[in-house]
Amino acid sequence: MSALPRLVLRDDAGRSVPLDPRTPLSIGRDPACGLCLAEARGVSRHHALVRMSRTRAGQWLLCDTGSANGTWLEGARLKDCRPLSDGDEIRLGLNGPVLQFRAGSPSAPPAAPAAATRGRPVPVPTAVAGQLDFAGRSLPLDRIRSAYVRSRRRHPQAFSWWLLLCLGGLLLLPFPWLFWPLQAGALAGWIVLGSRWEHLLEVTLQDGLAYRHRFDSLPTALAHRNGIRRAMAAAVPAGRRP
Repeated sequence: MSALPRLVLRDDAGRSVPLDPRTPLSIGRDPACGLCLAEARGVSRHHALVRMSRTRAGQWLLCDTGSANGTWLEGARLKDCRPLSDGDEIRLGLNGPVLQFRAGSPSAPPAAPAAATRGRPVPVPTAVAGQLDFAGRSLPLDRIRSAYVRSRRRHPQAFSWWLLLCLGGLLLLPFPWLFWPLQAGALAGWIVLGSRWEHLLEVTLQDGLAYRHRFDSLPTALAHRNGIRRAMAAAVPAGRRP
């Protein structure tokens, strides 16, 4: 049996609202909103919406509904609807309240995925005596400002390489037995290289210094991020969190 997905107010974990796949959840200061934040600073009357995707089963989406101060998902301002992952943080406005998306979990939680980056095993971050062991460094928990995962293409130049090969291959057009294998190989290389992503877990300290760790697996990166955030929540009083 699984717990229902929900939104939790980060600085008041006792305040949360469950999500119903059949009914979008509106967020704002208006009393008619499903999650009403009447006294929250920087929140519009109708600020944001959380709904189920119409095309991807089981995928929740976050949408800004024309708010004055913007909606921020994992540190990036929304320009359109974006998918939500377990543990994602939603900030309403630059300095507004922060909500956490909890996807719900089975009664027997699955084992954490094997962590790997650059072919080497990576231990899940652990906190001991107020210190976080992250990527071979010991970071004070009370100095950590944020932990975010950034995804990017591993080979962003793949299309340029493919285009150059195709244009250069035109010189072999009079030799079809060379031209067509080259074109097919270039296309296959673009498809393979262009489909590869990497995921950077970035931990930023209060002074702006950032540490990063690379993961091949997005679920592994998110599991590490959520572990760090749990340690931060346990160590730092809610009123002191940025």
